[in-house]
Order: sequence, then structure tokens, then C-alpha cells
Amino acid sequence: MTALLEVQNLRVSFPEPGGGRIVPVDGVTFTLERGRTLALVGESGCGKSLTSLAILRLVPPPGRIDDGSTVRFGETDLLALQGEALRRVRGRRIAMIFQDPMTSLNPVFTVESQITEVVHAHFEVPKREARDRAAALLQEVGIPDPLARLKSYPHQLSGGMRQRVMIAIALAGQPEILIADEPTTALDVTVQAQILEVLDGLRESHGMAVLLITHDLGIVAGRADRVAVMYAGQIVESAPTGALFANPSHPYTQGLFGSIPRLTGATGRLSPIPGNVPPPSAWPSGCRFRTRCPIVHPRSAEAPPLLPVGPDHLIRCWLAEDGAR
Repeated sequence: MTALLEVQNLRVSFPEPGGGRIVPVDGVTFTLERGRTLALVGESGCGKSLTSLAILRLVPPPGRIDDGSTVRFGETDLLALQGEALRRVRGRRIAMIFQDPMTSLNPVFTVESQITEVVHAHFEVPKREARDRAAALLQEVGIPDPLARLKSYPHQLSGGMRQRVMIAIALAGQPEILIADEPTTALDVTVQAQILEVLDGLRESHGMAVLLITHDLGIVAGRADRVAVMYAGQIVESAPTGALFANPSHPYTQGLFGSIPRLTGATGRLSPIPGNVPPPSAWPSGCRFRTRCPIVHPRSAEAPPLLPVGPDHLIRCWLAEDGAR
């Protein structure tokens, strides 16, 4: 399939106080096709959210997207856009749902004013039509009595309702790509499932592509077409979802699966990955996972490229050359 979004060798860097630069996103490459869902998975601090911000050119200063990076939306080079040309893409053709709706929604404006603001920003429609669109969006994301809820303020809504409002705001521009950054954070399990079902339904009904950013492998199965696992600013494994779940091949991915609680077949305690994700200023040389890896490979001091271990299945590990999983 033709890629709707193509990210190649994406590098995001920030200056260090003593000189030099740190690179929290380093060489990230992936593609996203229309109507498909790509899950970007990894621990906190691995660079997932910063990758999504870079796609929309929202990297906070003094950060920058380094030369040699490529972000293409169809035939458009997003890194070359400026001013009004960028605003016509951001929020209109590519929209984003941020992690915490309480920090994204304005507490002093009603739901109606926050949704219609986006409608008016991208479409020349009368005030009444914008209001009707806002109500229709609330209904589409599963909010009951949408006309009444238009008059609500964010603090009057539950966490799940606020997240649905954020989805409605993202949909107001009728985007082709929806980036969902940890859309179920701080929600209980039942509400998490409801929000994910809403996203699935919207993808199917609107034909959108979805970039789902999460630290939870449990919500990926059955929802994503492909999974890219990130660690220390790099993608360390990339595969179709079924292949990844059937045969997780990178030691880090195996560690993530070993950390998932299971109701059946449990034989003992969970097996957490030792240590923590190092900060970008202290990433190990060579393989960045080697300080936490249970396997000591003779070439771990060398930085491995992404290597094939199966059809359309890549890992950033020298084990691929050995034929070991």
C-alpha cells in the first residue's frame, strides 16, 4: 500500500548545558498507510511522544529536528512547510489527541466553544452550522445528550467524557491521520476499553490512519495492524502485530511481554526488566539495551542496524545475524 505518512531517519536534538547536543529521538523510521493503525510502544522516556510532536512540528524550543530527517505526508514534505501552509495540515489533515485532557482543554470555555473554534479555524461555516457539527461530533464519540453537554465545562465531565471531547475536537477538522498519544492514561479499565472502541470505530467509519502511542502492549493486540517498539530513542523491533505477538524477537520486546500480568497460565512472579531507561545524555554506546539485556552478545559494543528475522519483521539486534531469537 502507498504510505500516507512516511518518516525516515527522524532525529530530534536538544542542546546540552556544557555544549554539544543530546538526541532523544535518533533515526526513527516507519510508514503509515491509510485506514491502518500503527502502534508505537515503549517505556516512558523512550521518545514516543517526542516523535509524534516532531511529525506535527511541535518540538518545544530549544529542540530542533536535525538535517537528514524526512517526514512526508503523501507528496508533502512536512519539514519544509511554514506559516499558513503548515497550519492547513496541522489540526486539519493530521490531528492529535494529547495525554491529559485536563491540561489540553481550557477550563474557562465550554465544550461547544472549544469544538467550534476548531471548526471555524478550518471551515468557513455559519455559527449555527458549527454548533450542529459540534453536537454531531459529541454524539459520534458516544457522549449522551450532546446538546446539553455542549454547555458543560471540562471540570463538569468525567475523565472518560473529557477524553471523548478531546477526540471530538481532533475530529472537527476531518483529519486523514489521527495521532493518539496515550489516549487511555489515568482511565479505569472499563473506560479504557470504551475509548479504544471509539477510536476503532472512527478509523473504520472515516477511513483514517491512526498512530497509537502507548506503553501498554495489552491494548495493542487486535487493534493495531503493525507494532513498532521503541527503546532509548530508536525503534528496536517492527513487525505486523500478529507476528510480533507470536514471536517477539528483540530481548527488550521479550522483556515487555514478560512484564505483562496474566490471569491464566501464570507460573510465578512477573519478570520485570532490570534497571531503567537511561536518559538521552547517558545512552550506552553500541546496542543501547546492552546494559539491561540478559543476553551478552560479542558484538553488543557495536551499534546494530535493523535486521530481518522474518517476513516484514525487523529487530535492532545482532541476534538476527545469528539466527537466534
